[in-house]
Amino acid sequence: MSSIRKYFLGSFAWSLVGLVAAFFIGYYYKGTVQGGLEALFIAFVLSLLEVSISFDNAVVNATVLKDMTPLWQHRFLTWGMLIAVFGMRLVFPLLIVAVVAHLGPIEALSMAALRPDEYAKIMLSVHHEVSAFGGSFLMLVALKYFFDSEKEIHWITVIEKPLAQMGKLEAIEIGICLICLWVFSKYVPADEAMPVMLSGIAGILVFLGVEAIGTFLQLPQEGIKDVHKASFGMFLYLEVLDASFSFDGVIGAFAITNNLFIIAVGLGIGALFVRSLTIMMVDKGTLDAFRYLEHGAFWAVAALASIMFMNMVVHIPEIITGVVGAALIGASIYSSHRYRLKHAPS
Repeated sequence: MSSIRKYFLGSFAWSLVGLVAAFFIGYYYKGTVQGGLEALFIAFVLSLLEVSISFDNAVVNATVLKDMTPLWQHRFLTWGMLIAVFGMRLVFPLLIVAVVAHLGPIEALSMAALRPDEYAKIMLSVHHEVSAFGGSFLMLVALKYFFDSEKEIHWITVIEKPLAQMGKLEAIEIGICLICLWVFSKYVPADEAMPVMLSGIAGILVFLGVEAIGTFLQLPQEGIKDVHKASFGMFLYLEVLDASFSFDGVIGAFAITNNLFIIAVGLGIGALFVRSLTIMMVDKGTLDAFRYLEHGAFWAVAALASIMFMNMVVHIPEIITGVVGAALIGASIYSSHRYRLKHAPS
């Protein structure tokens, strides 16, 4: 128990700081203790929402993080945490509003602080474009895993084995992603179809760019510098991956509150726990202990990408996203346990 506690001690400490901050934010806006307590509760709910829809993120992160050097693993928890909390949960929504409303960063921040209703309306107006970008990126993450001709271990064999064989076809995952993007763009309002397509293509290009950078940095050169360069490439990949996972949570949070600062606190707390969970999985060799856990996580990523696409047509509550992801990962853990019992030495 104490070995697990060490991974989450810092998360609990910062969570306490965040919840206290949420209380004072609520007190500032409402001017009452009740307002402060309401803000604290909302931040707590948002943190649970973030953890529930990001558990698959933790597993996928662990598949990459286990190959990084200890130095870059530490930077993932420190630098990466700052990027995740302040970059994606605070700065990113401000940038979206600034671009859409043609405002400067300070004006966008002022709108978020003084006119939160107007800010939330602008943020939600680009929901389809954000979903297209994040859905395309995550779809490629999942498809790249399944369309791998060298993949030998399969969980749902009847599906995964044929997909692995089809991996010999060049760029098949990009073609499938473009088809999905084109189909769903037909169901959004006509004036949004082109922005949705362009946003989705941008997500594809970002994925290809990050992959290219990672491949370049992993080219064999010399000694320890080469190892750190490869780890840096993985770090970039993880940050973009985390950004794509966070899109749904950031947009969905506006259904609960339109206060940017409470959203940043709540989702930031959740992101911190997800990072701690990732590190624990790597240190304890969880992926090696559960044969199909990685498969379940990538199925969950595929499900999340599909839900982000479907969200452009019909609203799917975030709780469903979390339940689907948790169910897939839970099923993979159960299958792993059965496999281990079946093949245990007598």
